[in-house]
Amino acid sequence: MRSPFLNYIRDFMRARHYSERTIDAYLSWIFQYVVYHDKKHPKEMGTAEVEDFLSYLITSRDLAMRTQNQALNALVFLYKHIIHEPIDVNMRFKKSNKSKKLPTVLTVKEVRKVLENMPPSFLLPAQLMYGSGLRLMECLRLRYQDIDFDYGALRVWRAKGNKNRVVTLARELFPAIQRQQQHVESIWRQDVKQSDYSGVWLPNALATKYPNST
Repeated sequence: MRSPFLNYIRDFMRARHYSERTIDAYLSWIFQYVVYHDKKHPKEMGTAEVEDFLSYLITSRDLAMRTQNQALNALVFLYKHIIHEPIDVNMRFKKSNKSKKLPTVLTVKEVRKVLENMPPSFLLPAQLMYGSGLRLMECLRLRYQDIDFDYGALRVWRAKGNKNRVVTLARELFPAIQRQQQHVESIWRQDVKQSDYSGVWLPNALATKYPNST
């Protein structure tokens, strides 16, 4: 983002290890809030403007309560940690009347059928998410050092709520994971032979701390 103010918020949140998805979501809501109020700086606004914006999300955009709550959380964060002028906790704004949808839970038999018909390239991630209870991004962010074959466990770092946890890993998946590791290593060996190979992406300051990492 070009806005120095939004860039400051991004840097502030990264320094406190918020997930990139949370950062992007919060910045999006803050941006929409500012635009809705004719690009006035948040310092010039407060509780009344936040109430107006949250009501607008329901009356004009017909958003769900969960989405409205995310916008509320972003603005509470903005005024508490960035503006240092917390907004009123007893705000009055129109809330969504949409009823919460009950999730559809597949039976064991249905899950088996889904996995049996899953394309090979998506099978292992699906098995990990189902067997270990991983969220999508938690699965995609797994690294070698997070897989513990000795204990049959996966270590999940900076998950939802910026929390770490350990989950079980089905031993039936050990061979598939090891094959995936061999496949990734073969791709890496081909990549490092390329003259324009610039290495892997490392989060935060790890790239500076380990300049020789590939």
